[in-house]
Amino acid sequence: MNKIKEAQELLTRYDIRRTDLIKSATFSKLNGNNVYLKLECLQKTGSFKVRGAMVKIHNLSDDLKKNGVIAASAGNHAQAVAFASKIHDIPCTIVMPKNASPSKIVATKSYDAKVILEGDSYDESASYVKDFAEKENKTIIPAFEDSDIISGQGTIGLEIMEELEEVDEVYVPIGGGGLIAGISIAIKSINQKVKIIGVESTAFPTMKKSITANKITKAKEGYTIADGISIKTPGKLTFEIVKKHVDSIVLINDNEIVKTMFLLMERSKIVSEPAGAAALAYLNSKKKSKEQGKNLVSIISGGNVDMYLLGQIVAKGLMQTGRLLKIFVDLNDKPGALKKIVDEISKASVNIVEVEHDRLSSNVPAGTAGVYLSLELENKNQANTLLDLFRKEKINFEIVH
Repeated sequence: MNKIKEAQELLTRYDIRRTDLIKSATFSKLNGNNVYLKLECLQKTGSFKVRGAMVKIHNLSDDLKKNGVIAASAGNHAQAVAFASKIHDIPCTIVMPKNASPSKIVATKSYDAKVILEGDSYDESASYVKDFAEKENKTIIPAFEDSDIISGQGTIGLEIMEELEEVDEVYVPIGGGGLIAGISIAIKSINQKVKIIGVESTAFPTMKKSITANKITKAKEGYTIADGISIKTPGKLTFEIVKKHVDSIVLINDNEIVKTMFLLMERSKIVSEPAGAAALAYLNSKKKSKEQGKNLVSIISGGNVDMYLLGQIVAKGLMQTGRLLKIFVDLNDKPGALKKIVDEISKASVNIVEVEHDRLSSNVPAGTAGVYLSLELENKNQANTLLDLFRKEKINFEIVH
């Protein structure tokens, strides 16, 4: 705990932000409890990672700083290490997976770091870093398996306890475990009664499996849009801390993450990356409990989302909430055929946002035309009204998912 307090004092020297802790009316209403959001998505470099990276690099000896540092990362740790290195004016090399987000690569380079793309996952990038660091005599800045890194992330826990008098539960996304390790140490040192709940992707339940087996367990290959928590193997140090201080670990899927990212943008005007929204997604997926009025804190751990992915999130979020409907309609390829469809859509007060004709696909018979229509609606009830009109007029259609 003393190291975390020292880290908090150190971070003020570098103007690392004390991020806002806000109560969300939207998510409080959906959950039935008082839901607070710790907005690390508004931190410098766009995530909590800069806290640990700054502490670690500050504590390096002058000789180690002179030789430079290296780190493996899918994006957020990369930007954090690059930023901290630039502040300390030391050489920095970042190894990222080949499938890393282009926006995160560009952002990392903007802090004057040298970027190497190597490996198809974080674990493969990390393996490459070990050999490279030994050859080039560079210091590895771990993403999570380090006491300085953990202490830096733990300052988030101190801020929560300083700003909210009564805290019942804190929900934290888990990748390698550095964030939840630091937060759990800080909070449990102040109040043992506060429950710490870790949230992992269903595709990478690494820490949950390890805790259940009571030993470090490697996750099978999976896929999730939450690349920031797609870690195959947790750290040994973080595993021991999580085993001691974390009350439970739960899982969340990509569909719930998409829905939560969409709601965060639309209702709270907050942009989060998938991993950053994972903890809140779990809270949002739960049915309202009979026991209400608790103070629940969700860490929104990062906001570095690829713009192309963000566009998909908006479209999928609209579809999940019944606000966007895409249908395929069979038409006779004759004048007036499309007008009949448009008239029915107008009757239902639905807005057409996109029209695409298809006469050439193999599933479209000669003499007919297929039309893809993207429709903007108020809710699912309005969609059902429109589809009932189509059925009444015997219009052949399919919903496109």
